Amino acid sequence: MKHHPSHGSLRSGRLVLFLAGFLWGLHALAAEALPSWNDTAPRRALTDFVDRVTREGGADYLPPSARVAVFDNDGTLWCEQPMYPQVAFAVDRLRALAPQHPEWRRQAPFKKLFEAGPDRLVSVSNADLIEIIKVTHTGMTTEEFAAVVRDWIATARHPRTGRLYTEMVYQPMLELLAHLRSRQFRTFIVSGGGVEFMRVWADRVYGVPPDQVVGTTFKNRYEMRDGGPVILRLPEIEFVDDGPGKPLGIQKFIGQRPVMAFGNSDGDLQMLQWTTAAAGPRFGLLVHHTDSVREYAYDDPSSVGQLNAALKAAPGAGWTVVSMKEDWARIFPWAP
Repeated sequence: MKHHPSHGSLRSGRLVLFLAGFLWGLHALAAEALPSWNDTAPRRALTDFVDRVTREGGADYLPPSARVAVFDNDGTLWCEQPMYPQVAFAVDRLRALAPQHPEWRRQAPFKKLFEAGPDRLVSVSNADLIEIIKVTHTGMTTEEFAAVVRDWIATARHPRTGRLYTEMVYQPMLELLAHLRSRQFRTFIVSGGGVEFMRVWADRVYGVPPDQVVGTTFKNRYEMRDGGPVILRLPEIEFVDDGPGKPLGIQKFIGQRPVMAFGNSDGDLQMLQWTTAAAGPRFGLLVHHTDSVREYAYDDPSSVGQLNAALKAAPGAGWTVVSMKEDWARIFPWAP
């Protein structure tokens, strides 16, 4: 007698086929959304988390209002070696202003920079750097400063690659920003860099509007000039958005705890701690610079973007660590 499969077994078979097709579809969508990421554990952890928190009815579902992701900038979204781009801006600005200040050639810390070789790589202390930034970033209106930054960022080039600094952004992170926004995440930059420096170009380069950029700020003063109102940048730092300052900046300027945080150095440690310590679904990720051929390889010790304490904390905190060499198929948009 010929055997006929039962309706139950047919339904079961169809369900298995449906689930297999569904899972394959998710894998294909992840590959399409993050094509510059290798199919390794970090990409799977990312896409799994985003799928879980955006799946309505799921145990980890988060409403769009709770979907806040914060990103460090230097070393996380664009290249920070061999010096932070904003430091390169400050050095170029110092040289441009030098004819108006002949005394700088005799004064520390400016003297050291003028005596440097053509590569401009000079070791200065944090205190010296603050003094350099004060004289190059202030004493003008916010509109004047934005114009100076806009002109510089349009032509300034990375010393090793000869590419514009805005071309030294990480393609995998651009894809991640776009993927998160497609899932109704709000993506914020939370950086130790100057907020007014980043706001000039962050929207064009990252798709992050000025009101979603958090950074180090200078004190300002409102005054009238030639019958019109201006905001003057004063040579006094108001808030440093680095290290323990990052959670304070998040609270001050965003007003809610993120559910995802992305960094690359010990300066991002407290931001990742603050983000992932709360209840509910949380995600932290560190970009580890391990590719000396396509970018740079560094962690500890490093005068730029040191990664020690945060890397040691990652396993216990459950943070994902991305190896540029192993986990990124492509690093820069222009790279093969």
